[in-house]
This record gives sequence, structure tokens and C-alpha cells, in this order.
Amino acid sequence: MLSKAKIKFIKSLQIKKYRKQEQCFIVEGAKSVRELLTSDFKVKILLGTPAFLSSVDHNEGYELIEVNEKDLEGLGEFQSNDTALAVVQTKMNDALTVDHQEYALVLDDIRDPGNLGTIIRTADWFGMKKIIASNETADFYNPKVISATMGSFTRIQMYYTDLAEYLYKVKIPVFGTYLEGTDIHKVTFDKGGLIIIGNESKGIHPALEKFVTQKITIPRYGNAESLNAGIAAGILCFAVSGKNLKDAS
Repeated sequence: MLSKAKIKFIKSLQIKKYRKQEQCFIVEGAKSVRELLTSDFKVKILLGTPAFLSSVDHNEGYELIEVNEKDLEGLGEFQSNDTALAVVQTKMNDALTVDHQEYALVLDDIRDPGNLGTIIRTADWFGMKKIIASNETADFYNPKVISATMGSFTRIQMYYTDLAEYLYKVKIPVFGTYLEGTDIHKVTFDKGGLIIIGNESKGIHPALEKFVTQKITIPRYGNAESLNAGIAAGILCFAVSGKNLKDAS
């Protein structure tokens, strides 16, 4: 039975304040929920139509609620979800280390949830497992972020921190994206390193420039002023994909 109290609780998780308070977030849609159920995330509540619930394996570790399509309308962020919704426990913000044999993305103030979701999905495609993000970057557990990842959120580790403090301690190459950097086609990417992607409109924060060991750029052949952060991340991931990313697949 889907009670009014449970509806109120689920809807509250669309807001960051309540996600932090309850240490829970929501996952919507058949594809993302299927990915979720085979991951190491802890599901608290699973809501689904009879057809969906009969098509997936589930256990006694969470509350199971059978609903119809009308019940799901307006329950989450997306009106188009008419199949399944899960309430999931958030993970601890555990520190991540990156060694010289792997690449990871560093996101400096990426505010748009759609961009963040696209970047997570792109990193997953190219075999990157780790993302280091500034505290100002969009919330990993924002429903729009989770939706845009198309399930890739289950395979990416993300760590929010003060980037200046983090970069001060690293001993691996740090590539920063700048308009005046070296053409990525002329850059020799080693076996591993960090790639910083800056804010959608302001670029990389000036305080981080001193930690960049090589400035790089995606060459422009037309007249566009800038690239979308998600698109830029995809191009950069492709640029280094011939290294250990391919070997790790």
C-alpha cells in the first residue's frame, strides 16, 4: 500500500536538503532500476508495476510495493516514468586516490545536472571509474543527474572535495582544459593522470591553475564560443582511450 506519508517522503527526496537528511535518493525508470538491482547500492524501497516486478529478481532486504502506472505519475521527477521507482541509500563520500596507471576526471564547478549525468555516462563508456568533483559541482544524487546517466551511476565512484587541497597532494600528471592549451592531437598522454574540466561558463578556477602540469585544448575549427562540458568530456575521454582504458575493458 502506497500511503500518503510514503508519497510525501519520496517526493521530498527531489530536494537536496532532504536527500542529505534522509541519506536516500530516488532512481526512476525500468532501465536504471534494473541496473540498480544488480549493483552494490542498498535499496530501501522498490515500487513497480506487476509486470516490472515479475521481470526482476528481488529479495527481502527492502520494502516491496506493487503500484499501477497512475500511482507513479508525479511521484518522481519525471512524468514519463510509468514502470518503476526505487528509494536507495546514498553512499559515504569516501576519498578516492588515482594512481599513475589510470585516468580520472576532475570536475571544477559543473553546475548543470544534465551535464554531470552525461559526463558520468561518458566516463563509464570509456572505462573510467573515478570522478573527483568540487563541492560546488551538481549533486550526484540529483534525480536529473541519475536519469541522465542511464544506469552508469552504479559503476562510477565520485568524490566531492576541495580541489585545491586534493590537487596539492597528487603526484601524477594533471591536464587542464584551456582555450590557449596544446592541441590534444599533439599531446602525449601517458598511462594515467587527471583531466580537469572547468565550469560551463567560467572555465577552470584560477586557484587551480598552478596544479596543472599541462594545459590542453580541443581545437576549434568553426566559430562557436565554447563547448558543452559534457561534449568536451567525451572528446577528452576519447583522446586518452588508447591508453590503459582500453586495456582495462
